[in-house]
Amino acid sequence: MLLELPSNRTEAWRWSDLSALPALAEATPSGAVPADLPWIECEIAGPRLLFVDGVFVAEKSDPREVKVAAARYKPGTQPLADFAGTQAKAGYVISLGADGATSGLVQIVHVSTGGAAHLSNRIALEANAQASVVETHVGSGWSNTTSVFELGEGARLMRVVRVLKDGGVHTDFAMTSVGEAASYDSIALVTGADSARIENDIVIAGEGAYAEAGGALLARGSQKLEGVTVLRHGVPLGTSRQVWRSVADDRATCSVAARVEVARDAQKTDGEQSLKGLLLDRAGTINAKPELEIFADDVKCAHGATVGELDRNALFYLESRGVTPDEAKALLTRAFVADALDRIGEEAVRTVCYADAEAWFGGAQ
Repeated sequence: MLLELPSNRTEAWRWSDLSALPALAEATPSGAVPADLPWIECEIAGPRLLFVDGVFVAEKSDPREVKVAAARYKPGTQPLADFAGTQAKAGYVISLGADGATSGLVQIVHVSTGGAAHLSNRIALEANAQASVVETHVGSGWSNTTSVFELGEGARLMRVVRVLKDGGVHTDFAMTSVGEAASYDSIALVTGADSARIENDIVIAGEGAYAEAGGALLARGSQKLEGVTVLRHGVPLGTSRQVWRSVADDRATCSVAARVEVARDAQKTDGEQSLKGLLLDRAGTINAKPELEIFADDVKCAHGATVGELDRNALFYLESRGVTPDEAKALLTRAFVADALDRIGEEAVRTVCYADAEAWFGGAQ
């Protein structure tokens, strides 16, 4: 299948860096798997799935109730998702009936070793079912995932994406339908990859539903990291939050485009957007684009976007108390990123994500 890339002349892709994809799509992966994989230790051990270059590794996994199969995807929604849908070798499929819950945190580790790895995933939660999923991407090459999530009445899903790659490209597209009184939380932490795009298309499909999408983009060098969210309110009494924090050092670029659409019948909608960027070097770039499209007349919607540098007075205060300049800079940056990471509901996952951010602050990434 020919890889047809979106044009940067298209508004939705204006900040995307896809220039490396054709070469990575043709590259031969090395197949080398790290000795230490980034599993999260939890009080209650849950399913664990390992994929290497898009292939499920059964002997190093413990899937339990999680099925491994390439989920079907209806083409025509998004170009890279179309490519993933036809090229995917496998993916995870979680289906939970009424009042069901996965036994512990579901962890999926994706290792890409220099080529292209495509996965197509699906989660379907019936009434009151619950699941928490963490996907961690490491290695190099191109990791490309497409996911479809369907939440029934009162269902709850938390999804955390950790992109800790050494280089290469990561593209992630998720389509979610949130039913009546259901709750969906999607939070991403990106510290690795030369280029990354985290994209959510979320529909509030049932009254009283809640949806949240956001995360933290931490970039240095010449990295280009991007978060894109379209959140559609189609019915009354929906609530949504979008919280993104971007940090750019050196010549790096972080870009966030967040959109909320409120249909005419979606009265009593409550939607908020908070897009904040922090420049650690004036050679860096941060783009923030909040959008509201509202056709209902009884709503509570707000958005805000700011880009700035570390507060010099706060830096001076910390240094006057004996904190070194580098430590003072890191402390203030941690506090800035906390707005996004504190929203992770699972304590073990939140702790690990803070450790990932600490590694980035220390220059380990």
